[in-house]
Amino acid sequence: MAKRAGLSQRRFREHARVSFAKVAEYQKRGAVHFHAVIRLDGPGGGDTPPPPWATAELLTDAIEAAAGKVRVDGPVIDGRAHTFAFGRQLDVRTIRSADFNGGQELTERAVAAYIAKYATKGAETATGALDRPLKFAAELAQLDISDHARRLIRTAWTLGARKDLEHLRLRAWAHMLGFRGHFSTKSRRYSTTLGALRDARAEWRRAQAAALNGPETETTYVLAHWVFAGTGLSDAEAWLAASLEPAPGTEGEPTHG
Repeated sequence: MAKRAGLSQRRFREHARVSFAKVAEYQKRGAVHFHAVIRLDGPGGGDTPPPPWATAELLTDAIEAAAGKVRVDGPVIDGRAHTFAFGRQLDVRTIRSADFNGGQELTERAVAAYIAKYATKGAETATGALDRPLKFAAELAQLDISDHARRLIRTAWTLGARKDLEHLRLRAWAHMLGFRGHFSTKSRRYSTTLGALRDARAEWRRAQAAALNGPETETTYVLAHWVFAGTGLSDAEAWLAASLEPAPGTEGEPTHG
C-alpha cells in the first residue's frame, strides 16, 4: 500500500491504517480456505476517513500483489525444502454499503455474520472428519468418516511420527487435518479487542446473576432456639473409652523387655 501510494511505511501510518479480520474455512477436499475482511481507514482507525487517494481499487491491487509474492519457508523433508504460498484461487470483492449482504446497509452486525458463517464451519462439518483428537491410529478403522477424511488424517498421523516434523505436532492436530492455526485472527485495532469482549461478558454474567438472586446484602444468622440432645457418651464413644482404659492391676507396673 505504501509503495503504491508513493510513501514510506512510516509516513503511510500518518495518512491511513490497514486492518483485517480473518477466518479459516475447511473445504470438502480438505484444503484450508481463508476469508478476510480488510479495511482501509484514516490514521485514527474507524473513526477517521481514509485520504482521497486510498481507494478500494488501490487496496485490491495491493492485496493481489501481496498474495502473489508472499512466501513462508517450510520444513526440509528428505533433503527437499518446502515453501508455502497462497494458491492461484484469489477472489477479491469490494464491500460497499449499497450491495453488501443482499443490498442491506453495511453494519458491524453484517460483517460479524459474514465472519461467523465460516468460523462455525470446522473440519468435522466440511470433510466429515473428527471433532476431537485421536489417541491411537487404530481408532480410524472404527470411525464413521469418509475415506477421503480418513486418508488425510492418517497422513497427518504418519507424518507426525517423523523426528524432523515433531515440532509441527501433527498427531495432536491430525483430527483437524494437520492445521493447528487459530480459526480466527484480526488486527488489534480492528473493531474491538478480545480482552474487551471478555470483560463485557464477565460484567454481563455478574449483572445476570444479580438480577436472578436479588441485591446482595450482608446477612447475620442468629440462633435463638436450642434443643436438648442428651448427656453422657454414645454407645460407640463408651466402647472407645473402655478400650483405652488399662487392665485392672496393671496401673503403674514397670514394663519388662
